[in-house]
Amino acid sequence: MVHQRKIRSSFGKWMKLFLPLQKMRFFPPQFLVRDPITKGVWKAFNSGNEVAIVVFNIKNLRELPDQLGQQGYTKFIACLKKVFQEVVKQEIDSEEVIALHDYSSDGLTLLLSIDHSQYCVTEIDKKMKKILREAEKNLYTEMPAASPVFDMGYMFIEKKHYSIQEAIMKAHQQALAMAEKRVQSEFNEMLYALNKIIAKKDIRMLAQPIINVATGEVKAWEMLTRGPKGTGLESPLQLFSVAKQTGLLYDLEMIVFEKIIEQIKATGCRQDIFINFTPLTIGNERFVRDIKKMLAKHKNILPSQLTLEVTERDSIEGMDNLLYNIKVLRTWGFKIAVDDTGAGYASLHSISEIMPDIIKIDRSVIQDIDKNSVKESMLQGLLLIAREAGSLVVAEGIENKDEALVLSRNKVDLAQGYFYSRPRALEKGLKSS
Repeated sequence: MVHQRKIRSSFGKWMKLFLPLQKMRFFPPQFLVRDPITKGVWKAFNSGNEVAIVVFNIKNLRELPDQLGQQGYTKFIACLKKVFQEVVKQEIDSEEVIALHDYSSDGLTLLLSIDHSQYCVTEIDKKMKKILREAEKNLYTEMPAASPVFDMGYMFIEKKHYSIQEAIMKAHQQALAMAEKRVQSEFNEMLYALNKIIAKKDIRMLAQPIINVATGEVKAWEMLTRGPKGTGLESPLQLFSVAKQTGLLYDLEMIVFEKIIEQIKATGCRQDIFINFTPLTIGNERFVRDIKKMLAKHKNILPSQLTLEVTERDSIEGMDNLLYNIKVLRTWGFKIAVDDTGAGYASLHSISEIMPDIIKIDRSVIQDIDKNSVKESMLQGLLLIAREAGSLVVAEGIENKDEALVLSRNKVDLAQGYFYSRPRALEKGLKSS
């Protein structure tokens, strides 16, 4: 009963939405549950996207009426919503926004439709922090007398939940817990769950083949992570978002590396293996030492078989330790790949800084390339950049024969995607289908 009253209370007020961003409207709570939010979440799920709930919580909201007076407090609340609306409009594509509203009584909540093939967890985290920084700056300009103290947290809505409304509520409570870092809360439960996964190394690795476009043979495998089957952390987006927010991202990524090394040994795989790492992990001062220690236990696995894939679009400026670590790892024989090329300036800047052995062209360039001459011209430009950098090219996300034919006529080196094979367990003698 207490839980039901809490849920009713959370909806027991009018909420502000923008769908799209330019049109702000008010809806009664019962309409919200039934239509705009639920409809937006279902639409995102049906298009293959994930839905992130981001909470911008004000720790000292209840102290502000005393600080500002009732009139000043009312003005602050109106200013808060206006500022966040403007910043979100500047930073997020309107098609990605499901809702922005006062779902939490101590702040605002943003629901986003996330294409997991276009976004990584660290990028989402940085983008939300930028929104918060810009909003804080604009709030101070508008109302310098106010001094709100913000926390931020986010979580992804579980697709497998039997009730979409309860799934939204659960994800919101978890995002709020991440923001508040409350003792005896969902935050501690998720921290415990992730620590348990790391302690037991309870993750699964799937392999997706990387194909030689000219011959059709398997040249390499990209390893993909899944959490414990049937749990809320099975999805890699959920798993890595919790790891990021709980400070366990490095530990999780090192468990991934260890699991992959063990699978190479168990299967006797001799083809190249691509392993995803965030720049934060590769740039960690412990990374080189820890990698060396793991490889020392498996002397038959050579670094020359392993490609470390930098899975970020964000600029690597200021990450001197990352570049130094890459230099050291290269002297051992590791190859370096840059992911998401073509998704923006940051990925091209990363190429000039890292000079990678392999450039992976983002799915956004490849999708419907057979119907779009501009995209084919973009591909040709990226191939020229790759040749100048001395890099091989992998085209990601190939889903049909027509896309594959465009790669073939442009002499792209390698490709991967569902057209060739879905991810599966790495096994002895595994071939591409």
